[in-house]
Amino acid sequence: MTERFVIGLAGPPFGLKGFVKVRPFSGDIGHLLTLRSVVVRLAGKERIMQIEESSPAPAAVLMKFAGIDSPEAAKTLRGAELLVDRKQASPLGPGEFYVEDLRGLAVVDWEDGKTLGRITDIVEGGGGDLVEIRLSPQSENAEKGEAPGGELRLVPFRKEFFAEISIEKGRAALLNRWILE
Repeated sequence: MTERFVIGLAGPPFGLKGFVKVRPFSGDIGHLLTLRSVVVRLAGKERIMQIEESSPAPAAVLMKFAGIDSPEAAKTLRGAELLVDRKQASPLGPGEFYVEDLRGLAVVDWEDGKTLGRITDIVEGGGGDLVEIRLSPQSENAEKGEAPGGELRLVPFRKEFFAEISIEKGRAALLNRWILE
């Protein structure tokens, strides 16, 4: 299970005091306003930065980091990922999952349990989230020539398509194989 999550992306500077506009990756910003420090990852390097102040903004959170005291200094953080430990991430509601926990889950057929592929990502679609699945080379569909192994498929992340999502079992059970064709 993933122990650290990327919670947001540092954007442009805001104001004259060195605030950074952070675009959160979850719809909830309340937990971001309580953070006192984050890991900032930029260009492959990570460092812990203390948060001196934060406040809500439309579709963002404004954060003032210790040592970042001007718009020019804030601009150096643009594009940085902000990471926190699992316990500091946005709390989950019933039936919710962290995307990081879904990546890598086996996608199995609900009826016979055969592995069809693996979840590679969750992407936003116009009508809701989509599960990106990389098909297994040995899947039954590949043997029939219907969907060659290794190809990517997108499936709506809805209960009409998934009978079960179990992080503990390491699998997502797909109700109907035809959706992968």
